[in-house]
Amino acid sequence: MKLIRTENYTEMSLEAGKIIVDKIRTNPSLTLGLATGSSPKGVYDYLIQDHEENETTYKQVKSVNLDEYIGLSTEDPNSYHYFMNQTLFKHLDINDNQTHIPNGAASDLEQECLRYEQLIKELGGIDLQLLGIGQNGHIGFNEPGTPFTSTTHIVTLAQNTREANSRFFNSLEEVPTHAITMGIASILKSKEILLLVSGERKAEALYKFVNGEISEEFPASALKYHSNVTVIADRDALKYI
Repeated sequence: MKLIRTENYTEMSLEAGKIIVDKIRTNPSLTLGLATGSSPKGVYDYLIQDHEENETTYKQVKSVNLDEYIGLSTEDPNSYHYFMNQTLFKHLDINDNQTHIPNGAASDLEQECLRYEQLIKELGGIDLQLLGIGQNGHIGFNEPGTPFTSTTHIVTLAQNTREANSRFFNSLEEVPTHAITMGIASILKSKEILLLVSGERKAEALYKFVNGEISEEFPASALKYHSNVTVIADRDALKYI
């Protein structure tokens, strides 16, 4: 595991963005695993700026997102479909049919999980997976207790995860209780993983990830089984390390 220490969120985003752009220039048909939320937002801003200024092209790039809420339409402003389109995709020259996000409004959710897992295999796997970490150690929406052998599945969201995400909604009651997420085994099949950690509220989770034992009660600890993980963290997140 490689640890890159940065001064702040902006520098963390810059470091991650440079890595991704370099990978795309080396492999224009890269399959990117993408995340949502506040952690990767600055990275996406960097990718957009680079695309506009340096004309890095995404025409052959394929993307697969980690997760999606169940019960929200793709047009719902709180859905991850909407977030990705507004925050990244519409600003790049990436083809819509090469961006993939689980369908949380599917009529058969179990079948949707199987379809998504098969899709990742058909794409040849994920070349570079971008991750954040939850305060309880979740990656994607894999909550504590999720088996490390899990593939794409339906999950009941932990209360503290819903509370953390309620800042994006009008109230906690509006936050969905379930989601579809890539499983831990799905994530670990990625060829390379970038883990972004920013802010003092993530400091305890990062300390536990670096120094704690490998346990299904702390899902991010599974990343220690992976041979190519880079952690990019800012000073506030590193306060205990």
